Amino acid sequence: MVLAAGQNDAAHAHAALEKLCRTYWYPLYGYIRRYGHSPEDAQDLTQEFFRQLLGRQSLTHADPSRGRFRSFILTAMNHFLAGEWKKARAKKRGGGCQMLSLDWVTAEERYNLEPADHSTAVRIFEKQWALTLLGQVLDRLELEYQNDGKTELFAALKQTLMGARESQPYAELAVNLGMSESSIKVAVHRMRKRYRELIRDEIAGTVDHPEDVEAEMRHLFNALVEG
Repeated sequence: MVLAAGQNDAAHAHAALEKLCRTYWYPLYGYIRRYGHSPEDAQDLTQEFFRQLLGRQSLTHADPSRGRFRSFILTAMNHFLAGEWKKARAKKRGGGCQMLSLDWVTAEERYNLEPADHSTAVRIFEKQWALTLLGQVLDRLELEYQNDGKTELFAALKQTLMGARESQPYAELAVNLGMSESSIKVAVHRMRKRYRELIRDEIAGTVDHPEDVEAEMRHLFNALVEG
């Protein structure tokens, strides 16, 4: 998304990058916290990282071989943490220009509620990236059902997106929704199909080549299992 926009219009590239940053900033915040930085320092570092990233024009010359936004932004963060953040911390905290309005309170609460995890910071980042992406997809799916006047159906069936088909309480759902069991199975099939389509679409927005989508899907689902 960013690379394609950057080839034609720097303003569009900036807007695309900001959209991606707003969606996927939390995995980076958790990544910084995992390295032992305090909540205050993690906030400062995340904000300064985005300030610099969004202020650069170098994205118009980005290397297509680094097309995965997940890989690109983690590499950029590692370079940032290795040196540039020291200059940023020389400024008085809060004195810089905040490029993104981010929910730091919710971020720290979310970080503290996560179970103890002894995986590497990179694995935790990738797991959080995958969870954030799937959360974004679920929000999009819910909005579609709301627009179709099927809010109640979505609320009842969203549980069926996880787990094996054989384990789903179709008979119970049918009774609760006043539908036949066969109708429930059709509705679940349609929801799962649309869910997969939206996952592919969301991932497609973070890779440079369409052929990378399948590999990225496998990688992110593996991150959920291994994380």
